Amino acid sequence: MTQPVPIKFRDSDADALATQPGRIAVLADAGAALSPLARKLDKLTRGAVTRAVGSDAFDKLKPGESLDLAFPAGLMAESLQILRLPRKAGQDQARKAGAAVGRALSGVETLVCAENHPRAADIAFGLAMRAYDFTPHKTAAPKPVGPVTVMVSAPEQVAAAAGAGAAVTEGVFFTRDLVNEPANVLTTDDFAARLAAMQELGLEVEILEEDDLLKLGMGALLGVGMGSETPSKVVVMQWNGGPKGEAPFALVGKGVVFDTGGISIKPAGGMEDMTMDMGGAAVVAGVMRTLALRKSKANVVGLVGLVENMPDGRAQRPGDVVKSMKGDTIEVINTDAEGRLVLADVLWYAQDRFKPSGMIDLATLTGAVIVALGHENTGVFSNNDALCDAFLAAAKAEGEGAWRLPMGEAYDAKLKSRIADMMNVGGRDGGAITAAQFLARFVKPDVPWCHLDIAGTALLKADSTLAPKGATGWGVMALDRLIRDRFEAK
Repeated sequence: MTQPVPIKFRDSDADALATQPGRIAVLADAGAALSPLARKLDKLTRGAVTRAVGSDAFDKLKPGESLDLAFPAGLMAESLQILRLPRKAGQDQARKAGAAVGRALSGVETLVCAENHPRAADIAFGLAMRAYDFTPHKTAAPKPVGPVTVMVSAPEQVAAAAGAGAAVTEGVFFTRDLVNEPANVLTTDDFAARLAAMQELGLEVEILEEDDLLKLGMGALLGVGMGSETPSKVVVMQWNGGPKGEAPFALVGKGVVFDTGGISIKPAGGMEDMTMDMGGAAVVAGVMRTLALRKSKANVVGLVGLVENMPDGRAQRPGDVVKSMKGDTIEVINTDAEGRLVLADVLWYAQDRFKPSGMIDLATLTGAVIVALGHENTGVFSNNDALCDAFLAAAKAEGEGAWRLPMGEAYDAKLKSRIADMMNVGGRDGGAITAAQFLARFVKPDVPWCHLDIAGTALLKADSTLAPKGATGWGVMALDRLIRDRFEAK
C-alpha cells in the first residue's frame, strides 16, 4: 500500500536555519509578532519575512494558505514557504496549513518550523494526508519525497499526539489505494486477500465463499454477481479491543469492484469511474486498519460484500425475483440498483451473527444523492437520533461533510411490488431516500442504524484540502472519531 511520508520531530534550533537545505516552512500571521524562528529567518533574509507578512498578497491569504519566497538570500534553502496560521487557529485551519506543505513536497528535504504552536500535531497530520500519491501503474519512477522534519518546542509530546493521526492516515491511504485501483487488479479475490493480510495487525479475518453464502441463503447478494467470472464473497473483520463479551459495533460496506449496471447497463461515458463502486467496503477496511494500528479499546466488526456486476448470459435480469437471507423476496426492477441487494444480505448477517450494539453501512449507492448534495456532503439516513447525531458530530469535528436526509412511510410505499415482497427501486424521485428505505427493511427495529450514501464524496475530479484528485478516503476519520468517542472503553 501507499505509505505515508515519515515525519520526524525535533527541538527548535534557530542556529540550524541558515544552513538548512531544501525547503523551509514557517508560521506567521498578519498583525501578529513573529515567532522566534520566524524572527531568525527574517534576520537571515534581511527582512524578507517581515516584508512578505506585511504585503497585500499575504493579507489576502486565508488561514492555512501560504506564499513562497524562491531562493531567498541569506539561506541555503531553495524556498521559504510562509504559512498564514493564527495562534488560535482551529483544527481544520492547521490541517490545511500542513496540507499546503504536503502538496509542495519534492525530492529535497523539508523543514517545518511549528515551534510551540498548539496545533503542531494537526499540521503534521495535514501534511501527511495531502502528500498521498497513487503511482503503482505509472511506468515512470515515483516522484521522490525528501525527508520531512518538524521543529517543535516539545518533540516527544507532539510526536505522541501525532501518533493517533498517523494510524488514521494509514487507514485513509489504505482506503484510497483500494478505491483508486482498476478493476482488473482489484478483483474480489485480490480485495479479500488484502483484507486477509491485515491479520498481521491483530484483526480476525474470515472469508465466506459462494458455497457459504448459498448455505446462508444470501440470494440477493449472489444474484448480483451471477454474470461475473469473479466469485462473490463476504469478508468479516473483527477487532476485539473492548471488554470481553460486550456486543460489537458493526460497520458494513458495499464492495462492488466494478459496476457495469448489469443487464440494465450504464452509458459508456463515465463508466470507467465505476471502479470506485466498492468505496463503502474500502472505508470499512480503512477504519478497521486504523483501529488495529492504534489498538482501539472497542469491539468492532467490519463486514464487506464483494461482488462484480457484469452483463452475461447468466446475469440477473430485470424482472427476476430473488430471496434474501432475511427471507423476504425482492423483484429486481433495475439490475443497476445492485448495491442495496448486496447490503441487504450483509446487514442481516451482521445482526443475525453478531447482535451488534449499533450498525452503520456505507455505500456509493445512488446518483440521486449527488443531485441532492453535490460532492460536498455524504447523505446520512438513520432510524436512531442518538447514533445519527453522534455520527454527525464526529464528521463535523473531523471536517468531513455530512447531511441528514429524511425517511418516511410515503417513501417506503414506493417499493411495493405486484409479485414479490418489495421492488429494489422506487422510481427517480427521492431516489436516495427510497434506497435507504429499502435498506431499512433489513434492519431490526431495536438496532440503532445509519446509512451513509458516499456516492458524491468517495472520489473527486479535483483536489480537495487533504487529498489530490481521485479517492478521498471520506469517512475513515469520522468513523474512527465516532468509535473513539462513543464506543471505546474508558
